[in-house]
Amino acid sequence: MPDKRYVMDSKGLERALVRIAHEIIEKNKGIEDIVILGIPTRGVYLARRLNDILKTAEGFEIPVGSLDATLYRDDIGFKEEQPILKETNIPVSIDNKKVIIVDDVFFTGRTIRAAMNVIMDFGRPASIQLAVLVDRGHRELPIRPDYVGKNIPTSMQEDVKVHLVETDGVEEVLVEEK
Repeated sequence: MPDKRYVMDSKGLERALVRIAHEIIEKNKGIEDIVILGIPTRGVYLARRLNDILKTAEGFEIPVGSLDATLYRDDIGFKEEQPILKETNIPVSIDNKKVIIVDDVFFTGRTIRAAMNVIMDFGRPASIQLAVLVDRGHRELPIRPDYVGKNIPTSMQEDVKVHLVETDGVEEVLVEEK
């Protein structure tokens, strides 16, 4: 059984999302012209939760969709197993919008690079911002998140696991040995 270290429970996860939502409002001076796109699987659920918090705070709902960057990844030919494609659903035009990508764990930056390429194929946003629940370090590309729920320094021998009730039946973030 791998060694596990719990770093966030359901209350901690909720506090992190509320903080991120308020930082989004502050940085963008409201939520007008914002589109939120979650990276499947858990990023989509986090994006929806952020939208709920923003709606409560600002009084209106913003467009939320999903963004699968699988076919845009630079490692697609290096993996033995075939990738499982998820849905890309961009519900409105992103031209001149502030697009916020939402993901659960930020690691090397390669997924986000691929996601930005997908976005650029759909239009020309005013800006692209990144919100992540966990930043675990180990960047390989010069990309950094605009909004971070929690920074968790890790070694390369560790994995960060985000469990959400929608997919896993439990709310927690943990670090475990590979």
